[in-house]
Parts: sequence; structure tokens; C-alpha cells
Amino acid sequence: MSTTIDQAFIKQFEADVHLAYQQMGTKLRGTIRSKNNVIGTSTTFQKVGKGTASTKARHGMVPVMNLDHTPVECVLADYYAGDWVDALDELKINHDERRVVASAGAYALGRKTDELILNALSGSTQEVAAGSAGLTKAKIMSALEILNAQDVPDDGQRFGVIGVHQFSELLNIDEFTNADYVGENYPLIGGAECRKWMGVIWILYNDLPEVDGNRECYIYHRTALGHASGSEVATDVSWHGERAAHFVSNCMSQGAALIDPNGAVKI
Repeated sequence: MSTTIDQAFIKQFEADVHLAYQQMGTKLRGTIRSKNNVIGTSTTFQKVGKGTASTKARHGMVPVMNLDHTPVECVLADYYAGDWVDALDELKINHDERRVVASAGAYALGRKTDELILNALSGSTQEVAAGSAGLTKAKIMSALEILNAQDVPDDGQRFGVIGVHQFSELLNIDEFTNADYVGENYPLIGGAECRKWMGVIWILYNDLPEVDGNRECYIYHRTALGHASGSEVATDVSWHGERAAHFVSNCMSQGAALIDPNGAVKI
């Protein structure tokens, strides 16, 4: 056997991890602004204010809008997920243990990515009260009214993240399930089928925070949040003779920040 056969295993393993992370690892990363290949421990997203148009006299100077630029810092942190793959264990099982470990590591890092985004979303001060009736059409309309009052664009880039029970409640609303309102072609976000209703793409997510028995759901515009990556998912596979096993280490350096609080509402 070639002495470099280990390299083939490592490259295949890395490919599996990257594929799993992209397909099923994170649901929310593709719904916000993203900046890759960040050098350093943080990066800055610019929040640009509104411009105002005005008239000018003939031959006069064109008025300057003096747009307000507010820098928003996004701090990156390092995250790891690793596990052992015993050489002899692979002879006793009827599944591809390497692929299982690769997927588990990618999913763990993907959930961490989404956790960073949700932590940033939790900084939104705009809120629709919980009440006692669950997720209703009235609450959604109240949230959209808040966004509209802030001139948040209704350009197909609004997203709603809801839990399992809240998704079931929406299914009881005729407009949410009727093809006359939502159409028949559903968008794919993070490898999962979503539904677009009232100008919002609704994403089912299992790990939304729960406070005092109330599930926190969010509606936001893509530009309201930013995600930064200093290092995409990287994989290191090393052989440890004393353990007769490979150690598989997955890592990444990422962060998320709320850029414009006006562009997100908590329900």
C-alpha cells in the first residue's frame, strides 16, 4: 500500500465536511450579509443613513446628501468540533464512520453559525408582545407594520425564523397554506424547503431561544445583519499510533452582528 494513502483519506474527508456544512450545516447564513476572508479578530460593516434630495439654482452647486456612515464592529471567535475514528472499529461496522463523523462535525459548526446569528438578532429592541394566542396573523402584521414604518425595503429579502410549534400554527392560517396566496414553488434556504407569504420567506428552525415559556421568533431584512468569516470550515485529520485511531478536528473562525436594529423585529 502506498505510504501516501492517508492523504487521499484526508482530502476526501475534508470534501465531505465542506459539502455537509454547505448543504445542511447552517440554515441562516445565506439570509444575511456576509463577508469572507476577514484578516484579524474583527471586521466592520457600514450602516448607511438615508439621503435627502433637494433642488438647486441654475448653475448652482448640486446639494450634498451628507450620508451618515455608522461603523458596526463584528468580532470573530474560533470554534472547534472533533472526534476519534478508531482504525479497528471501522472493520466492525457496516456504515461509513468517517462520513458520519464528518457530517456531525459540519452540523455542529453549522449550528454554531446559526447560534451566532440568533444571538445578534436577540439585540433587536423592536418587539411584538407575546400575548397568549401563539403566533397569529395579527402579530405578523404588527411586526411587518413596524418594519414598514422604518422604511425597511419590501424587496423579497425579508426573512422570518420560527419554531416548530409556530410553523404548525401558521399552517392553520388558510392564506399560509393556500397556493392562491403563496404559490406552488417554494424557495430552498439552507437545504430546506421554505414558504413565502406576505413578502416574507419563512424558515423553520428548531433551536430558537425560549424565554419564560415563550419562543422568540424573528422577522428581519437581509441587510440588517452581518456575518463575517475569517476561516471557513477547516479539517485536520491526524493519525495517533498510541491510540490506533485518527483524530478528526474541524474548526472555523466566524462572527455575526446586528447592523441595523430597525431592520429586525422580535415576536
